[in-house]
Amino acid sequence: MLGIRALVVLAALLCAVAAPSSSSPFVVHESRSHVPLGWTPLRRADADMILPLRVGLAQPNLENLEAYIMDVSHPHSSNYGKHWSAAKVAETFRPTAETVDTVRAWLTGSGIEANRVKLTSNGGWLTADVSVAEAERLLGTEYFVYQSANEDQRHIACHEKYHLPEHVSKHVELVSPTLHFDARVGEVDSRPVGLERRNNEARKSSKYAVGQPGFGTSFPKTTGTVEAGSSYGVSLTIALTWGPKQPKVNALLVEYTPQAYLPADLDMFFKKFSPSQVGERPIMNSIDGGYLQTEFTNFSYNGESDLDFQYSMALVGSKQPVNLYQAGDMVEGASFNNLLDALDASYCTFEGGDDPTYDSIYPDPEGGGYEGPEDCGTIKPAYIMSTSYGYNEADLTPAYEQRQCAEYAKLGLMGTTVLYSSGDGGVAGNEDLCLNADGTQTANGTMFNPSFPGTCPYITSVGATQVNPNATVWEPESACEQVIYSGGGFSNVFKMPSYQKAAVERYLSEYPPPYSSAQYNTSGSRGFPDIAANGANYVVAMDGEFELVYGTSAASPVSAAILSAVNDARLAIGKGPIGFINPTIYTAEFMMAFNDITTGSNPGCGTEGFNARPGWDPVTGLGTPNFAKLLPLWLALP
Repeated sequence: MLGIRALVVLAALLCAVAAPSSSSPFVVHESRSHVPLGWTPLRRADADMILPLRVGLAQPNLENLEAYIMDVSHPHSSNYGKHWSAAKVAETFRPTAETVDTVRAWLTGSGIEANRVKLTSNGGWLTADVSVAEAERLLGTEYFVYQSANEDQRHIACHEKYHLPEHVSKHVELVSPTLHFDARVGEVDSRPVGLERRNNEARKSSKYAVGQPGFGTSFPKTTGTVEAGSSYGVSLTIALTWGPKQPKVNALLVEYTPQAYLPADLDMFFKKFSPSQVGERPIMNSIDGGYLQTEFTNFSYNGESDLDFQYSMALVGSKQPVNLYQAGDMVEGASFNNLLDALDASYCTFEGGDDPTYDSIYPDPEGGGYEGPEDCGTIKPAYIMSTSYGYNEADLTPAYEQRQCAEYAKLGLMGTTVLYSSGDGGVAGNEDLCLNADGTQTANGTMFNPSFPGTCPYITSVGATQVNPNATVWEPESACEQVIYSGGGFSNVFKMPSYQKAAVERYLSEYPPPYSSAQYNTSGSRGFPDIAANGANYVVAMDGEFELVYGTSAASPVSAAILSAVNDARLAIGKGPIGFINPTIYTAEFMMAFNDITTGSNPGCGTEGFNARPGWDPVTGLGTPNFAKLLPLWLALP
């Protein structure tokens, strides 16, 4: 019979065989406090189910990202406007050999055969198909199958958190599939009849693609049809009188299938407000099978795109082309990450690449959708990009948001201005959901619910103003309080960037909000929006009628058109694009070139939200852009 000492030794040996090989203790690498709204655990995942494990490798120099972009974007920098090439960006953030070797050694030392572990061509991630049992052992977690509230979708994810060996953790950004749920589930399936339903537990369905009807924090709102003779909207189409000097492709709008504009609607709008443009169309750039679908036509499918192109094209005029990036097919759709893959080849593998559990995968592995190659670095980024879609920040994990936000910084390094609408729910999130103390989102929550990507410090977030009732366009505007409220507040994920520190701290000091950390993040985080534009009373040609439309989704493309005219003027005199504008617009001289908004607020979560005040505020940002004042300031820069 074995003695007690021998039993202890035998037990230790057995544990050593069963446990993952590691030279350091396990630490929590990523966690969440709750399952996203609309999902419930159904059962433990089968131990033999195969998962496409992806380990995102840590990128060097991310800690220097803000310094890099400030160097080329701050007007007082000697390197202002000296934007980087795509090759320099890729090389700067490529994972090191030490990182690759450390993570590979952990995987193979934990029982994953070496021939199963693959390094992607760009060196951004290590991949291996593993069983659930192997993944649970590697990550010190448990996997569950989750079911949506309406029982039409299932998703596989690990429970609460996962672990990595401490010496490995510093070389890894994220692991998938693990915690990530891309979006909340609605009460009904809003996909068009006839679209294929997906039930593969390891993947998302097209229901969570960005372009689904009514999706997101910034989908425009309508109060119905108006008379064709209405004077609403005319002020916007004639406000910008700049005549293009350098007709180059430097502005674009991003749309996600099944959202699509209708050519007949463009002509109807142009005939009324800009007759010389009848027959004009945006330049189409298809990403991952994106196309102008016409099978489904109503406000939910055409509202966003019709609005975006009617006003942006009318503002820049007939001599300045506007590009359309149409992302995703009708079956899979697309996410922001699918767009970013097409713009920058290095992003396809950056920090482990996209998550196949919710970013759309092309070619469509199940058939029925776009079966061409994934667009990866196939589209040249334009000088100005405007997107009118968004999530609640709480819909996504911080790791997912930080990875994507870093890519917007990379685009800024290459000279692209990226605008996102800030949301239409005031301090509340999409569907007026607010946060609870445990991080869940409910209609009766009391904590403010910021939007994403609006809170990313490397994009320009655009809020909404209004021409006050019975006032003229020449009188001061206020924060939008008709139909929608300008999204704004403070991030729960991103720290305050240096460029806005003085402006935000001035607001908090001189006009302290009547709230505590029980309502919003008071620890010094990113404030948004950065700027604003009119978001009320847009007349839009929609399916053969004029409708009255509201939203920050209108303010963003209008701002993009104004900034496009600035780029046009700079290009005409041999200068480069303005690129990432935030470090510039927060300087004292540029802040004076915005129309300051000092009245109105953005209610939500049982409060009146924040108040617009002199200077920057978390309702309308710095105010609305004054083209006549901004143009000479930007022309004077190198």
